Amino acid sequence: MLFSHTLTKEQEKEAYASLGVGNIYCLPAELRDLWSQVPPQLPQVADYVQPIKVWLTNRIKQGDYLLIQGDFGATFLMVKWAFSQKCKPLYATTKREVVESYSDEEVHITRTFKHIRFRFYEQG
Repeated sequence: MLFSHTLTKEQEKEAYASLGVGNIYCLPAELRDLWSQVPPQLPQVADYVQPIKVWLTNRIKQGDYLLIQGDFGATFLMVKWAFSQKCKPLYATTKREVVESYSDEEVHITRTFKHIRFRFYEQG
């Protein structure tokens, strides 16, 4: 799971029910931190995501699902890599609700994300 936070109960439930996954594995903390904080000053991210590829290579098998969401460039590379490993990369879709409230000098924005479904990345 290449994701900057943990799955919600609803996401876990769908993963087990509709995808039929047996187990859900998350990146260890140091790799999750690496994934969720891709430095914007890097001109390229291929070398940066290499430790994640190494960790995954020792754990995945053909046909495994890989939930991949994050920095656009890193996500692109990891989805491409997942396909090359014969895995099934996917991402979570959400419905976003935004509520704004105003005071004299401040705007407060609350965003709520509700899981809708998992969607597979496509090739071609």
